[in-house]
Amino acid sequence: MFFNTPTLMTWGRIAAIPLIVGVYFDQLPLAMASRDLIATGVFVLSAITDWLDGYLARKLNQVSSFGAFLDPVADKILVCASVLVLVHLGRADVFVGLIIIGREIAISALREWMAQIGAAKSVAVHMVGKLKTVVQMVAIPFLLFNGTLFGLINTHLWGAWLIWIAAVMTVWSMVYYLRKALPEIRARVK
Repeated sequence: MFFNTPTLMTWGRIAAIPLIVGVYFDQLPLAMASRDLIATGVFVLSAITDWLDGYLARKLNQVSSFGAFLDPVADKILVCASVLVLVHLGRADVFVGLIIIGREIAISALREWMAQIGAAKSVAVHMVGKLKTVVQMVAIPFLLFNGTLFGLINTHLWGAWLIWIAAVMTVWSMVYYLRKALPEIRARVK
């Protein structure tokens, strides 16, 4: 279903991406702190809808193949766009950006290929991938906020550590999925 409640939430995540990127256009008459707050708020709301749309799809019995396709696409574009913004702002290293974006492209291609050969279960989402996503979803808004939260938490410092941890976990999860797919690949490549 293209327009049930969970899918509309996923479409909302996609619509949020230009807001996160656009708030940093130089032509906007906003202070950097305001830009950071807006981008952080939009990202956090989007991250919440990522969890909520899946929950609602199951609870309301509105799971659809289109929703199952669109949800990870929205997540990947949201994360990649946000990482590119952080690299542009100098808050994340370009190497981190390459690792995260490269992994998303590689694993998406691997999953597509495995689905084509009837071995999609070998690269089904695993806990290591979910844990990597959680760390990314905390690191990114910390780096977007780029200040002191509640007068206690230096979000830039914590975000910088977490984004590097996410990058390491990204490589770890990519290796995990590649190892799971390797027997299927070897069986079909001649």
